[in-house]
Amino acid sequence: MQLEPALRRLDRIAGGRQADHRVDVPDDPKVRRAFRAITLLLALGFVLGVATVVIALVMTVNGADVGFAVWMRCLVVLAITTTLFYFLWRARAGWYWAFRRLQLFSRIFPVVALVLAAIPGLYPFWVVTEQILFALLLIGVSDYLQSDVVRAAYPKPQQR
Repeated sequence: MQLEPALRRLDRIAGGRQADHRVDVPDDPKVRRAFRAITLLLALGFVLGVATVVIALVMTVNGADVGFAVWMRCLVVLAITTTLFYFLWRARAGWYWAFRRLQLFSRIFPVVALVLAAIPGLYPFWVVTEQILFALLLIGVSDYLQSDVVRAAYPKPQQR
């Protein structure tokens, strides 16, 4: 079974109108370095998410009331990071839509994380700390994606 046809169906859902626009990603060392750094930052975000789930699990097993909001946040962070990895993978393959989604979500999710962390009493201190670290990692991802060399590698498609 070939994986690419199934992925293209998923791409059409995620990519919308621009699902078919593909660019030739240049072999520019600066672009490759940016994508390596983005991969590392997302991997750190995933490790942070897994650590948060493990901490919540250990606390629950030891009788602490972790709370629904904490569990939801733990699982959402893992889902977000997994989705961003998918977008990164497809962007590295030259799919413009994936690059744009990665740009968009790496700008939106830090804001959401910081706003949620600022709500008094919503999360315990350790989750607020995780939220802030997660936001910082995504701000780093966004910074790389906004660099001139990376943006130039993904030119906007022409209007039809």
